[in-house]
Order: sequence, then structure tokens, then C-alpha cells
Amino acid sequence: MNMTIDEQVALIERGAVDVISREDLIKKLRKSAETNTPLRVKAGFDPTAPDLHLGHTVLIQKLKHFQDLGHDVLFLIGDFTGMIGDPTGKSETRKALTKEDVARNAETYKEQIFKILDPDKTTVMFNSEWLDKLSSHDFIRLASQLTVARMLEREDFRRRFENQRPISIHEFMYPLIQGYDSVAMKADVELGGTDQLFNVLMGRDLQRAWGQEPQVVITMPLLEGLDGVNKMSKSLGNYIGITETADNIYGKVMSVSDELMFRYYDLLSDLTTERIAALNSDMGNGKIHPREVKKKLAFELCARFYDEVTALRAEENFERVFKKHDLPDDIPEQEIETENGEIWLPRLLANAGMVKGTGEARRMIKQNAVSVDGEKITDVDYTVSGKDEVLLKVGKRKFCRARLTV
Repeated sequence: MNMTIDEQVALIERGAVDVISREDLIKKLRKSAETNTPLRVKAGFDPTAPDLHLGHTVLIQKLKHFQDLGHDVLFLIGDFTGMIGDPTGKSETRKALTKEDVARNAETYKEQIFKILDPDKTTVMFNSEWLDKLSSHDFIRLASQLTVARMLEREDFRRRFENQRPISIHEFMYPLIQGYDSVAMKADVELGGTDQLFNVLMGRDLQRAWGQEPQVVITMPLLEGLDGVNKMSKSLGNYIGITETADNIYGKVMSVSDELMFRYYDLLSDLTTERIAALNSDMGNGKIHPREVKKKLAFELCARFYDEVTALRAEENFERVFKKHDLPDDIPEQEIETENGEIWLPRLLANAGMVKGTGEARRMIKQNAVSVDGEKITDVDYTVSGKDEVLLKVGKRKFCRARLTV
């Protein structure tokens, strides 16, 4: 992108909560332009789960902004810190991952981030590369940089301390190690969620202690999920996974509230700020229906994680199912074993892969979100019997033809 410094700053600040500091950012951008040296922009991810959702991609999208501006993106996979367990926001000590867990999840992350980032312009790094080499003396020096009183300023640690919940000594090392990553990587900028502010600021402190110019810290908000209230989370079921089918991604985006839609645009879309503002204005003036605005975002995200042909097919399927009330063409089929020709509906839904387990199935039934052969089922004790095949529907988008066997 051929942009002025002010235009670059505007793009970088789009959607951000904290920029510490703006003056430092401008200085670094000017120096980068004058010396033709790209900034080193870091974001770290502990490979604690194998699948990303849109909430995770808020940071990755901001990395892409830097990448589009010609800067170097350093995508850090915390294979060393992942075996400690990030205590951020936790009410108790977090279970550490095994080396096998870390290696498996790291590979999955690498596959998924390149749906957004350019692999030729992204350096994937692992912090075990330098942390494994630190001596006990190095760790003691690192620990000397911070007091216990300073560490207890962190809300999660303070709360646990006040409630007499255990805090392991190794958890105090986590923000120090994350800060040391910035020293080892010589980062000019670090991105993190708002819940990571304490940790990313630690990088500035440690870079000063090691004689480096402190990095600029940029925090991004935690994206609200489909419920519009809680942050996007798989455990809450309010997420849009980037590895979900295109039909699911499209349909879920279409279910986002009108109030939340432009927040998703700001944090996730590649459209310019001016174009997004124009859409918002046109919608407010009645020139375009909110549904059409939402369709543009749903198409863009489907095309990003798949391609435009697949996105168009998802759009057509959505129109057919939800406007014309037809069934999609590609309903998956599952062969499900029953006991003497009978099966409890929550078990059937779980076995068909439509829910994570019978607990979620029961919740969906209570929410009037489950149909069997077109009939809404509200009884959590409902048993399917006397049928060779049933058409199952969960929510607005999940369908399955279940062939029942004895």
C-alpha cells in the first residue's frame, strides 16, 4: 500500500483499544519509511486449542494490516509457554499441555493462519528456540526484573490471592517469559487482546532492561459472539469457527444482530474504513437493507476461508433454505445404530455429530431449536422409534439424514 504516515496510523488504529504509544508508533513508521526497513510486528499464540474462530482472527486481521503496509509479521507459536499455561483470566492454575499436544495444535494453527496471512511474508517462530537455551542464571535475572507486588497488580492474580486460591510460582514467570520473547525477537510492535495488556507491556519493560528500544503495544478488543453479549467462545456455543463449512459460516454471520454487524466489519473486514462508513450511512438512510449489508460481510468471510465460488454457493444455499424454505442440496447422511429400533433423541443428535454431546442436545431441545422430520421437538426425553430414516435439524443451519439401524 502507498499510504501516508497518517493513513497508515489510521488503518493500524482501526478497531484498536490501546496504542502505547501513538507517538512511538509514528516515530517507528517514519523511521521505517526513511530507512526502507520494515517493522518487526509480533503476535503470540499459545497452541492450547486446535481450531480458531473469528474471535481469534481479530489479531490476525490486524497483523494483515501491517503486512499490507509492507512490514514483517512474526507469528509466534508459544510452544515453550504453552507447556506452562497462560494464567490470564483464570481463576485457578491452568493445566499445562504436553509436548505432543503443543506440536499437534501448532501444526493446525499454521494451516489456519494462512487463510488470512500471506505465507511468503510471514515468519512463523517458536519460543522454545531461545527459551530452551536460557540457563538458570538467565531465569534468575529475568525474575529479578519484577516484584511480587507488581505481579499482584494483575487482576486475575490479585483476585486469586484475595480469595486464597493457589497461585503457582511458575505462573509468575509467564508474563516475564512473554516479555522476554519480545527481547529475543527484537519486536518493534506487539499485538494482543485487551486481556493481555499486562503481559505485552512487560515486553516494553524488559526491552528497556536489555538496552532495546521499547516496542509499541497495540491491544485489540475481545470479539462478542453471536449472542452479542459474551466474548466469542466455543464453550459458550456463540462462535463462528473458520474451519466450519461455508454454509455454516455464511448462515451464522447472517444471524449476527444489526447492532453488532458493524463491529464485525471494523474488526474482520478488508473493506476500507471509508467504505464501511458509507455502508453504515446508506443503511441508516434506508438506501440499503441491513440484510444486504450483512450478506456482503458473510460473502467476504466465506470467500476468505474458502473461495468466491464456494462463497457464492453458500449464499445461494442460504437464500434457498431461509428465503424459500427449501432444503439444502448437500444434506449429510449418517448411519446410526439403535437399540431395538429406538434411540433417545439427544443421543441420536450427538451420534450424528450435530452437537458436542447429549448436554448440548438437551439445551438445544429446550430452546425449541431441534426438529425431527420437520416437527419441532421440545421434550428432552423424546425417543425416536419405528423409523428407518429421519431428517434432523438443529438450529437454522444444521441438517442430517440419519439412517437408523438395529
